[in-house]
Amino acid sequence: MDYKQNSLKREYLKQSVMTASPVELVIMLFDSCIKNLKLAEICLEERKDIAGTHEHFINAQNIITELINCLDMKQDLSEQLLQVYDFLLYAIRQMNAKKDLTMLPDVLEILTSFRDTWQQIKSISCCPSEVS
Repeated sequence: MDYKQNSLKREYLKQSVMTASPVELVIMLFDSCIKNLKLAEICLEERKDIAGTHEHFINAQNIITELINCLDMKQDLSEQLLQVYDFLLYAIRQMNAKKDLTMLPDVLEILTSFRDTWQQIKSISCCPSEVS
């Protein structure tokens, strides 16, 4: 039963990604990055699972790298976003290397703020008549 359930979950996720708008994909990236960082924290603090911690930090790093790769450097805002993403990447790498979560609250705050901003963009782009 677990195999069938996991297969259905994977198919649902695949379809969600394939049918998502660009804004929804960015939100998914931020959600996944936040989730991986929280899982890294659980692995480190509760389970003492260094390998699991490392894996989740690497996943978060890969997501930030993908966000960097998606920047259109012709846009003025991209340079500022690149600086923030570079900081996030640096912070995640430091936490992973040192297995020290001191920077985690700040990193999560930035990521959550970005995700929330994209959520607002999504709601405005979906329902422009509701914006006053």
